[in-house]
Amino acid sequence: MDEPFEILVTYQNKQLSFTAILLRYGYTYRISVLVKDQEVLFEPDEERNYRAVINLHDGTERGNVDVGLLQAIAETIESIVK
Repeated sequence: MDEPFEILVTYQNKQLSFTAILLRYGYTYRISVLVKDQEVLFEPDEERNYRAVINLHDGTERGNVDVGLLQAIAETIESIVK
């Protein structure tokens, strides 16, 4: 289950590939995606929409990742899972 997989995202007319890992937490899960050398966790909310969670205390700069890119990744994950 912890094997990496690729997520293909189209963003600003470019095809991008991101390495992801499925992380299980009891009855739920998160998807860890490496975006610009920063780990971003995507987790489902109550309505099965995905939100990005970024650890700002790990020494990386805030604003290092484009919000539009995070939305595109979340939409791609939603289309895969649903």
